[in-house]
Amino acid sequence: MKRIRQFIRTTIIGGLVVILPLTIFLLALKWLFGFVTSAIKPLTDLVVTNTPLPGLVADLIVIAVIVGACFLVGLFVRTKLGRILYEKTESSLLVKAPGYKLIKETVNQFVGRKQSPFSSVALVRMFENDTKATAFITDKHEDGSFTVFIPTGPNPTTGQIFHLDAEYVHPVEVSIEDAMRSIISCGAGSEVLVKAFKKKAADSRL
Repeated sequence: MKRIRQFIRTTIIGGLVVILPLTIFLLALKWLFGFVTSAIKPLTDLVVTNTPLPGLVADLIVIAVIVGACFLVGLFVRTKLGRILYEKTESSLLVKAPGYKLIKETVNQFVGRKQSPFSSVALVRMFENDTKATAFITDKHEDGSFTVFIPTGPNPTTGQIFHLDAEYVHPVEVSIEDAMRSIISCGAGSEVLVKAFKKKAADSRL
């Protein structure tokens, strides 16, 4: 009887492991599509009013037009004239608008044109002693010092920012996924970071 209960429980858990991520992914896609269609609704209504097309087709047409417009604008700013006009407009007008710089940096990071702050893993001695913490290097300065973000587990989106001399920052060749996994699990799986740190220390002594 105990084996039957265990079999049923593990089978249900196995099903949840397969179904739950897929369900969450589909719900996220549904939310994203709903968000986009809600944002472009005025344009979609214009298409529906002036054509016999159904709403879904109108949404797809408007999205295609917006993507095409982005392509044409991107093509224009790649030219010398377009680049000059854009830079002058941005420097004289757009940067003065509240929040524009922050929004631009966020968009550039989102589309991959700016290096993510979570792109380099390190073990840091934030108290300048042998105590080490998992961190992400977010900036490197002209004097060789670093700014690092030290997340708190199990939520890696919260943490503290430290400014440290280079001697207290030890970059390690560990993937972002492995570092994030160890943070979310409150340190479980940190062996890969420690091994990478010890290997680098041993190599530097050779």
